[in-house]
Amino acid sequence: MIPKKRSFFERLSGSGSAGDFDSFDDELPTASGSRAVTREMLASRPAPASAAMPIDEDSIEGQLPVDVFQTASEIVIRAFVAGVRADELSVSISRDMVVLEGSRAAREQISEDDYFNQELFWGSFARKILLPEEIDVENSSASAKDGLLTLILPKLDKARQTKLKVKVA
Repeated sequence: MIPKKRSFFERLSGSGSAGDFDSFDDELPTASGSRAVTREMLASRPAPASAAMPIDEDSIEGQLPVDVFQTASEIVIRAFVAGVRADELSVSISRDMVVLEGSRAAREQISEDDYFNQELFWGSFARKILLPEEIDVENSSASAKDGLLTLILPKLDKARQTKLKVKVA
């Protein structure tokens, strides 16, 4: 009897028994004239520097998910910061980058054994966002409502020209 090949989802989610797991290697696309990546090639790559460093649980920062989009005259950034007090949130902007930092503290201490499911992130977070074009830092604004932080960053108009009058002394 030929065993049924597991679907991609079954292999990705780990459903089914571990004994019937097969390799993804047979699904790697290979174009004519191209080299297939082998296990030996992957094993010979140097490990990333972070893999050698021990993980310090107290220094782990969460990464804040954001939406970044543009209108004709602005770049808009939105991020959920629910549960973060205003004095625990820092927003730094320059002409080409925005840095959001803060921390979200748990309001009560609950034993790990009492959790059935724990998905909310508590602790510090940081996010650096490189902007696709320069912005006017002086006219930028930030507001928060219902846990949603919104940054309005006016684009610099590089085509705008100003006439200067020369004063004769």
